[in-house]
Amino acid sequence: MRTAAFLVALALAAPAQATDHVIVLANMRFGALPADLTVGDTITWESRDIVPHTASASDRSFDVTLQPHQAKRITLRHAGTIAFTCRFHPTMQGELHVAPR
Repeated sequence: MRTAAFLVALALAAPAQATDHVIVLANMRFGALPADLTVGDTITWESRDIVPHTASASDRSFDVTLQPHQAKRITLRHAGTIAFTCRFHPTMQGELHVAPR
C-alpha cells in the first residue's frame, strides 16, 4: 500500500503535461489570448473569418497562414514574449507570454 506522502512526492516529480489552447480569429481580430502558456503547449489557430489571415511571429518562431474557416496547430518551442501579427492585416496584433516548463 502506498502512503499519501509517497503519492504527493510522485505527483510533484511527474512532469507537467502540455496544454492545448485555441485562439480564434474572427471579425478581423485575434480572440482571447491564453494567459498560462508554457513551453511545449500547443496553440490551434482557428479562423472563422471569410478572408485569409496569418499568425506570424516577429521572431519567426511560427508563421501560420489560414484560409477562411481553416485551423492549424503549432507547438511553442521557447519561453519569452512573442509578438505576432497578421501579415495581411497589420492592425491585427498580439503577444504571447510563454513560461519555461
